[in-house]
Amino acid sequence: MTHIGPFDLEQKTAVVAVILEKPIDSSKKAAEKGTDILEVRLDLLGVKDLERAAETVREIKSETGLPVIVTNRSRKEGGKWEGKERERTGLLTGLLSFKDGPDKNGPDAVDIELFADREERDKVIKVAKEYGKTVIVSSHDFLKTPSLQEMKAILEEMFLSGADIAKLAVMPQSMEDVLNLLRVTLDFRGAGKSVCTIAMGEQGKHTRVIAPLYGSVLTYASMEKDSAAAPGQLPVDEVKKIMEMLK
Repeated sequence: MTHIGPFDLEQKTAVVAVILEKPIDSSKKAAEKGTDILEVRLDLLGVKDLERAAETVREIKSETGLPVIVTNRSRKEGGKWEGKERERTGLLTGLLSFKDGPDKNGPDAVDIELFADREERDKVIKVAKEYGKTVIVSSHDFLKTPSLQEMKAILEEMFLSGADIAKLAVMPQSMEDVLNLLRVTLDFRGAGKSVCTIAMGEQGKHTRVIAPLYGSVLTYASMEKDSAAAPGQLPVDEVKKIMEMLK
């Protein structure tokens, strides 16, 4: 069974609202719109101090009651972190083990990139497992969609590295690329593995609501149309409405 906090991803795909500015206000607004989980983007919020990061997550959970994923995205995978790799991943491990004990008001899950520095990536995964946090291992290709076999290999490598959820975001150049991503999604979910798959950009925009029908356990949404954290993200309320219609 795959959970993020109390949310059971085996029962329902979660709509994840990406929090990239005004964290408390945005989180409360996302909760009002019906989001299931919040992703706190430390890199976009410009948070580098552990105490501040922990307080932000704690207040968000207190105000909304929603599970939280913490992410500190590197620039090479679409983020805005400025600083050393060890500092970037160290902020994540610090949050996961804040004050030397699992914090019920701390993050419920962490997202770390497959192609991060391997030693640092493995540290994040190890600490997350020690404290009972869900591990999302991710990969983002903003230029292309790898071949079907390459996508399968990337997802398999994520699970081998310790992922509870393997997240793959690609940029389609054709509708065949989109179909290949959906085929891979269906294959992995059929094998009982939890994946999150996204085709970015205009051509892949519909996968934000369609991929869950093929087995994607998470779909990411923005707060507003003009505040997307990745190409092709749709607003939370639109995603929720369309997914309800397709049930």
